[in-house]
Amino acid sequence: MNKRDLEILVDLRVKEARLLFENNCYEGAYYLLGYALECAIKACIAKQVKEYDFPDKNLANASYTHKLVDLLGVAGLKQKLQEMLNSNEDFKLNWAVAKEWSENSRYERNIEKTKMNDF
Repeated sequence: MNKRDLEILVDLRVKEARLLFENNCYEGAYYLLGYALECAIKACIAKQVKEYDFPDKNLANASYTHKLVDLLGVAGLKQKLQEMLNSNEDFKLNWAVAKEWSENSRYERNIEKTKMNDF
């Protein structure tokens, strides 16, 4: 999967999450939106690899996680995240919800509308 594939997947999953949200299916919306966020961060990581370069082994291995905070580190976005957290209260609230997402969210059955709004 390359950067463009990931970007297409992000758009698709956000669209699906929005449809679920609009139909009060918050659990599915939460899972898909988190998955879209994971793919978006992985697209940033993929941008670091040139088309014909052999990828750095540590970068490749570190990318095989679903933990959003860890992926931000691999993508080199931790400083930007901190800047956003310090300067934008809405973003801070959104990130507080988003960082709790994991691939296990697909099993959650009690996601409230307010949590989705904050995501």
